[in-house]
Amino acid sequence: MKQRMFILSVVLLIAVATLAGTASAALLGGDDREIHATGTGSVIGTPDRAQISLAIETQNTDVKTAQLENAARMTQVIDSLVAAGIPRDALKTTGYTIYPVYDYPEIYTDKSGSERKIQSYRVTNTLTVTLHDVNRVGDVIDVGVASGVNQASSIRFMLSDEQSQALRTEALKEAVARADADAKTVASALHVAVGSVKNVEIAQGFAPVLFENYAGLDMKSAAGTTPIEPGDVTVTATVTITYLIR
Repeated sequence: MKQRMFILSVVLLIAVATLAGTASAALLGGDDREIHATGTGSVIGTPDRAQISLAIETQNTDVKTAQLENAARMTQVIDSLVAAGIPRDALKTTGYTIYPVYDYPEIYTDKSGSERKIQSYRVTNTLTVTLHDVNRVGDVIDVGVASGVNQASSIRFMLSDEQSQALRTEALKEAVARADADAKTVASALHVAVGSVKNVEIAQGFAPVLFENYAGLDMKSAAGTTPIEPGDVTVTATVTITYLIR
């Protein structure tokens, strides 16, 4: 019994010695005392770029006729937009599809097992217009509709690279100020002082986009002046700063 107690005592002494050695190593290792602070800055801006998706859909029992009709109407739309002052290089075809329209909705066969028959062909041509003046979005929609557009799927409001970078710079400054203020507040509460900056990490940013879906817009009732308000976007930036404590 005494021998067992002696062995247990030795084991406990070894364990205590090991823990003490670990603690001493941490204290003597010279590791820096640090404060990590994260700050986020937000700046509101107004979009100065816009992209509008306009489309023409035609349908005919003859696929070639549907194609030719679609091409003629899209040519008229492009010519009208150019005549209205939209640069030709701001116009880009972003979609072109041809789909067969069948005589009933079942996927492959009807109830009798016979194959579906093609009734007609639907051709859709999508044109994306990029504007540097967001105030012209409504004009572009009006001109497009008057020239033959029968679908307006979406409008995207964006920031130019120049404005996006300028707003991000301001947001970064605000983020740094917030992180610095937080670090100093914590240091004061701990009765220590904030020293030099050891490390800074900047979160990857992105250019915000306001997206409006106009898939359900009745193009017949869209004739006239179409009011479009771009709204505002918020650019955010986040930084994490590591300060040394002195």
